[in-house]
Amino acid sequence: MNFTVLGLLSGIVLGLAGAFGGLSAFLIVLVLGALGLLVGRVADGKLDLSQLTGRGRR
Repeated sequence: MNFTVLGLLSGIVLGLAGAFGGLSAFLIVLVLGALGLLVGRVADGKLDLSQLTGRGRR
């Protein structure tokens, strides 16, 4: 299992643990799942955030 899948699953699990029902629960799970996916992609090296932070510019 790579970090992308692990990050996505952990975000979804945390979202489900933090919210129980309704539209707000759906939105929390959606946001935390996307955040977990992004963290996993960064950990896998498939997403480079250096352009956003301004590092590497010369």
